[in-house]
Amino acid sequence: MDGVAVVPAAPVAIRNNDVEHEYRQDSDFYYLTGFDEPQSVLILSTAHPDHRAVLFVRPRDPEREVWDGARAGVEGAKERCGVDATFPIAELKNKLHEYLAGARNLYYELGKRRGMDSRVLSAIAKARGKGRSPKPWPTVIRHPESLWHEMRLVKDADELAHMRKAADISGEAHLGAMRLAHPGRYEYEIEAHFREVFRKNGSERPAYAPIVGSGPNATVLHYNTNRRRLEDGELLLIDAGCEFGYYASDLTRTFPVNGRFSAPQRQIYEIVLEAQLRAIEEAKPGSTIDRIHEAALRCLVEGMLRIGLLRGEVDKVIEDESYRRYYMHRTSHWLGMDVHDVGAYFVDGAPRALAPNMVLTVEPGIYVAKDDDQAAPEYRGIGVRIEDDVLITETGHEVLTRSVPKAADEVERACGS
Repeated sequence: MDGVAVVPAAPVAIRNNDVEHEYRQDSDFYYLTGFDEPQSVLILSTAHPDHRAVLFVRPRDPEREVWDGARAGVEGAKERCGVDATFPIAELKNKLHEYLAGARNLYYELGKRRGMDSRVLSAIAKARGKGRSPKPWPTVIRHPESLWHEMRLVKDADELAHMRKAADISGEAHLGAMRLAHPGRYEYEIEAHFREVFRKNGSERPAYAPIVGSGPNATVLHYNTNRRRLEDGELLLIDAGCEFGYYASDLTRTFPVNGRFSAPQRQIYEIVLEAQLRAIEEAKPGSTIDRIHEAALRCLVEGMLRIGLLRGEVDKVIEDESYRRYYMHRTSHWLGMDVHDVGAYFVDGAPRALAPNMVLTVEPGIYVAKDDDQAAPEYRGIGVRIEDDVLITETGHEVLTRSVPKAADEVERACGS
């Protein structure tokens, strides 16, 4: 099928006034190029007679490079990326239509960047030439999910090496946090520990804003203010993972601030752990993310009924979704260059079958709000999530984040070591 792909780099985002946010390249662009400079556009073509891969990039600018650092420039980008041709980014406006001419299919993520959308649509109109061009022009715009997002879903050996390294670095940080946390410290001190361990081990950045939730903050799914003082007798939920070489890890552990679970904390913790272990058993070729979720959900519901957090019959609670008071998210998502990575969850309307070299998270939890008057007082304010990164193998699975203990007794020992 003839086609052209247009893949823009991530734009620079302004933090305030003339200060920029830390730059992070667009994952699709980096996956296809390995090039991390902004103001760049990649074109891939089956229609052009000579140029199958073309980059438009920033030219060298000695004056700006004094301020912002060295640029590859037009020639440097060609040498570094091995493309057929490179041009200054300013020429994209006048050349884009030339690469669209001759192709019926355009692979482009329409609606993501409005300024680029306008440029692409104008180039299509120019390639069409009022219908008088002898060459075909794009009449179909396809989302990249049908092409390189499918490629990204299945990892090769180099990608898995980066993901294992990210998992190892994150594991080291979590083990250190178990030793570091104690009553009187602050959540931001624990966050600072994670950022230090990530950077000193060569990680470029956290894969997402670290969640360090103590006490009732552990019941807030995406809490990341990280300001509260750690108190004796509470749990600390840490959801933090780093990137390494643009590949993410995503790891959560929950442990007692004082090193010992109370009886109600241990009850909830062991329900979540059992649910996670059952779910991980379902992580194998031919299974689905839906089956993983169903295994975790049934176990969570059984446990919450057993301790009185929920009432009724298992199947009825699952059917009417009353469990969502305490478990309101899914159990898994794809993991890769993005922490919530690309790749279709359904194929032809059915849940996608898992295959070797896919990576996903398994992360059940129970969250009882501090002011939940339907829960017994001893459970209020307890939040527990346990999350691991799981690689699907030829015969089953490999837990990439297995270095961090999660059995309750092992967690207590790690906290006291």
